[in-house]
Amino acid sequence: MTQAEIKLCSLLLQEHFGEIVEKIGVHLIRTGSQPLRVIAHDTGTSLDQVKKALCVLIQHNLVIYQVHKRGVVEYEAQCSRVLRMLRYPRYIYTAKTLYSDTGELIVEELLLNGKMTMSAVVKKVADRLTETMEDGKTMDYAEVSNTFMRLADTHFVQRCPWVPATENSDPGPLPPAPILVISEKDMYLVPKLSLIGKGKRRRSSDEDATGEPKAKRSKHSTDNKEPIPDDGIYWQANLDRFHQHFRDQAIVSAVANRMDQTSSEIVRTMLRMSEITTPSAAPFTQPLSSNEIFRSLPVGYNISKQVLDQYLTLLADDPLEFVGKSGDSGGGMYVINLHKALGSLATATLESVVQERFGSRCARIFRLVLQKKHLEQKQVEDFAMIPAKEAKDMLYKMLSGNFISLQEIPKTPDHAPSRTFYLYTVNILSAARMLLHRCYKSIANLIERRQFETKENKRLLEKSQRVEAIIASMQATGAEEAQLQEIEEMITAPERQQLETLKRNVNKLDASEIQVDETIFLLESYIESTMKR
Repeated sequence: MTQAEIKLCSLLLQEHFGEIVEKIGVHLIRTGSQPLRVIAHDTGTSLDQVKKALCVLIQHNLVIYQVHKRGVVEYEAQCSRVLRMLRYPRYIYTAKTLYSDTGELIVEELLLNGKMTMSAVVKKVADRLTETMEDGKTMDYAEVSNTFMRLADTHFVQRCPWVPATENSDPGPLPPAPILVISEKDMYLVPKLSLIGKGKRRRSSDEDATGEPKAKRSKHSTDNKEPIPDDGIYWQANLDRFHQHFRDQAIVSAVANRMDQTSSEIVRTMLRMSEITTPSAAPFTQPLSSNEIFRSLPVGYNISKQVLDQYLTLLADDPLEFVGKSGDSGGGMYVINLHKALGSLATATLESVVQERFGSRCARIFRLVLQKKHLEQKQVEDFAMIPAKEAKDMLYKMLSGNFISLQEIPKTPDHAPSRTFYLYTVNILSAARMLLHRCYKSIANLIERRQFETKENKRLLEKSQRVEAIIASMQATGAEEAQLQEIEEMITAPERQQLETLKRNVNKLDASEIQVDETIFLLESYIESTMKR
């Protein structure tokens, strides 16, 4: 765990959950698994506050616990899961793209609350959608339930592990912490609920449309409280499935840039056919026959079987080897080599960084060393056609930045420099780790800068919010245009300009965070795929 990762985790926890949760979370990241009382003692926090902080972290899957043989429960932070909070906007946007506004709000609620029952999610999302609709229109619970079921069918949401029911009437002493279990077949099983109803609008008045006061209504609701149909069955967002989708999109985009749209559509079809059958960490997709791929192509793609076979042969013969041929049955069996695809994407990212940081001539040397594997300095000068002094300078720049490495091969055991070969090489794995570390530092700097910009203009932002609230309440009561204009003029022209500048800067910083996170995702996926091999 590097200092950059710990700092980034600290910033994310503080931004999402506040100081106390951040203090406990960072302490666990630094020290590893610890029991409750040790955490309270080391952090100087009261036992009650530590318990509440751990509840929040466990609810959001940021901390796990395990019971040791002596009955001591120890808590351990999941640093990688904390870093996933950077990607929340991307998960939500993906759900919106695939399943419209309903899917977006379902995923957003699950991410914001950590774990929720299906019935609670459906009601909350229906209410939120009804709020945005025109008067007289409401969102039906059944429609939201259908979208939830589609998300479960495609594995974007999954059940949380639960405490198994004990069969014996006298189970004996309870364990110090519950043991949660879940079988794979139940992970995406949606309970059969008959949720009948529509979303409700929030009312600003103290009385309902029926004229019944709030206090009386809440008393009625507590008296007639019906049992929740899916009580105990909690759901969470399946982040690995989202990552699989991001990886597939990156591969499709890379094929489209290298070849053409038809090739990328064929690869997209292959990935879509194997998205549920292939585990997210698998190096290859399941083998697919040419006939299966032809039948699964989108309706609008009018290409013949012969043309498809030509495209598949072209993809299989490509030097990048994104697609490989695994057999001849069924018109030819094809797989997508996910590990090689991720390796190519990581290499392209490294090349791009070298070009932006050191220039096009350094990028030429970097690609040359990548291609030839090992080269002496004289060979680099000759192959790259760059003068000796410049080539040496560029090689040392990249060497000091850890983009390339130097390997010594001695002729004699004494390692005398005159009798030793010095070969330049690119270790993609170590270069990717170095770049990933720098990306974490960049994201932390971006978050700190955004927080600084907001803090510097706190008074102006509060004033702007107050004015907007006054205007909104006056519009609701039907105020005249002149009155609204008068309220708007409370913010002067220089202040308005300052607000515009702040908004523009914060938007730039947000966009930069998302772009850096895309690079982080590619590098993390490549490193994880390589380590598993």
